[in-house]
Amino acid sequence: MDTRQLGTNGPDVSVICLGAWPLGGGMGVIPDDQAIATIHASIDAGANFIDTAEGYRTSEGVLGKALKGRRDQVFLATKLSGDQSAEHMTEAIENSLRSLGTDYIDLYQLHRPQFEIPIEDTMANLEKLRDEGKIRYIGVSNFSGDHHREAAKHGTIHSSQPRYNMLTRQVEDDVLPACEELGIGVIPHSVLAKAMLSGKYRPGHVFPSDDERVSKPEFVESVFVPAMEIVEKLLEWAGDHGREGAQLAIAWCLANPVVTSCIVGAKTPEQAIYNAAAAEWKLSANDMLELAGILGDFRLPYSVVSK
Repeated sequence: MDTRQLGTNGPDVSVICLGAWPLGGGMGVIPDDQAIATIHASIDAGANFIDTAEGYRTSEGVLGKALKGRRDQVFLATKLSGDQSAEHMTEAIENSLRSLGTDYIDLYQLHRPQFEIPIEDTMANLEKLRDEGKIRYIGVSNFSGDHHREAAKHGTIHSSQPRYNMLTRQVEDDVLPACEELGIGVIPHSVLAKAMLSGKYRPGHVFPSDDERVSKPEFVESVFVPAMEIVEKLLEWAGDHGREGAQLAIAWCLANPVVTSCIVGAKTPEQAIYNAAAAEWKLSANDMLELAGILGDFRLPYSVVSK
């Protein structure tokens, strides 16, 4: 699988990153043996960059089981999901290390901005963890452009994880330019728009009560129906090129040169292998123009956290 450099002077990582939120039950509970098989399939397919978080339910624990004997084969990322105080950060990193069965995290990320604590204090605490050898690189998630600029004044940030996909392009206005300006690698989440871009779900679909999409505003009928009108056109375009919707969504994201790796979730080994293979499709400049014509000005509702 192709690799790209993560930020300025960062490591090379696979262009597909396995998103482990579904493996922790975030989109419906799955058995541990299925989750472990999915992780192994992703690694074997070359997508050995894996992203999880403190707040991803059982995700860190199942990853710890899956990575026994294979830790040195992966670039492992997790996130500080809760309080960013020095006290909680110290507790959280130890919990993550224990759950993941490792003595270091390759990429440790702030899950979202937290305004109660000065960013200079948070960055200093992260750099302390790096100096102690508990983490190797620092990343952020769901930051605005200005948040990136402020944080970068106080330390080196190697990655940013915004929500970015064909239907959610708001970060093109501010976040992506800031990352390019600062030399920060972009590893977008929600690349498939919670599987909307796969075409798997149609208006009227009822999600199980333990699936996060039950409460997501983009799956409310008044939003979902017009979104699916766009998706149907994208599926037709992909079909005309011998591909499927999910493959198109991944290829479109990777066509943006500011993107380092796409975080794509999987719940089965087959999905992990399918996602890894999607990285092989390279869209041309003309393809991107045609797709821009289909997308037009439509965007799913989303606002980057700001203050």
